[in-house]
Amino acid sequence: LQVLIKKTETIKQELGSLSQVIDSKLTKSLGKGLRHRNLAAIELDIESADLDAQQKQSILDELESGRDRQTKLREQIERLSTQLGESEKTIGFDAESFRSAISCSLEMVGGDPLAATSPDESGSQRFVFPAMDQRQGADPTWADTMDSLRGRRPREKRLWEWRRESPVLPVVFEDTGRVDDSVVHLHLEQRAVQRLLGRFMAQGFIHHDLARACLAQTADAVPRVILLGRLCLYGPGAARLHEELVPIAARWSDPATRKAALSPYARDAEAKTMFVLDESLLKTTGMAVSNESQHLLQQSAVRDIEELLPHLQQRGNEYAADANRKLAQRADAESAAMRTILETQRKHIFESVKKHEKINPSQLKFEFADREDELQQLESNKRYWSKRLDMLEEELKSEPDRVRSLYTVQAQRIEPVGLVYLWPVTR
Repeated sequence: LQVLIKKTETIKQELGSLSQVIDSKLTKSLGKGLRHRNLAAIELDIESADLDAQQKQSILDELESGRDRQTKLREQIERLSTQLGESEKTIGFDAESFRSAISCSLEMVGGDPLAATSPDESGSQRFVFPAMDQRQGADPTWADTMDSLRGRRPREKRLWEWRRESPVLPVVFEDTGRVDDSVVHLHLEQRAVQRLLGRFMAQGFIHHDLARACLAQTADAVPRVILLGRLCLYGPGAARLHEELVPIAARWSDPATRKAALSPYARDAEAKTMFVLDESLLKTTGMAVSNESQHLLQQSAVRDIEELLPHLQQRGNEYAADANRKLAQRADAESAAMRTILETQRKHIFESVKKHEKINPSQLKFEFADREDELQQLESNKRYWSKRLDMLEEELKSEPDRVRSLYTVQAQRIEPVGLVYLWPVTR
């Protein structure tokens, strides 16, 4: 038994697992049991049990190939994780803020906010999504949207039967570690999310008035005001190339004692103000702002907007210049990629043409003697190759420039979309 254990460990170290062939050999050697008079012969059989050189090399090659695939897979996962982190940083994505925005939008359309339930086995927090299609006076178009939060519909099931028997699934905002249909992972491109967040992308002005204002309480002792603008860059055909929020933050002061116009913060102080804003929107203090303070801010809003609006235009132009630079880089990259694709396609067609030019036509007919349809297809391909090569020459001249022109900014728009006051809880 000690010899068997030693041999098994040796094989596992060499091959990673016990080969089925070796396993059968060892089973055969031990099939008649262990007797003292046969121990020497059994030990010899165990020690000599092995694969032949060709089998062993084949298994080692497969194992090496598997290790290469695992290495590439780990590298790919690491690369994708880096891209995910960069994407979240670029768009400022935060799961808690994302969930809060969805709950807020649900309340704005007359529904209940997301309700937390007990975590599942993996520890992921689940939330109950309200049945927006079943409440009184519900918009009938919500029925199709809610279908994206149900399980898979079998082909034999009628739509109304499936909706009746398939309740809305719990939703999560983080990876549960498994792939199944017990929950729905909400993300920015999910259908229900797109509908809920779409209202926040709508026009901020109604009849030339700023329609959105917000008052949030903070633990910070300094009252602050933030004018939020939206920068939009449009390309050919009014295609939206870029959209970005532009904040202008300043220390607020009472108009009655204000000696000069509001002065925007520098970038560092502005970044701190935006952090305070994010914290205040996610955490409630439980204290109500006095009616006097609300009335004071309402009376001050018009003047605050007028004083901050010129700075919004200036800051928006700075953001637009940076966006134009990045769009130009993207245009160059896409144009180069298009040129590479066309050149690769032309190279492949050239190689195919040369390959078939070397083949004798009579030999070609002999090879396709029993496959007339394939021969006709080949002849058709050869005629198309000639046309396609001419087309590629023209596309190499026009397509890279056409792709680059898609990223040319033809219109720019900067508009205020919201006003936010950060009010200290001590006032």
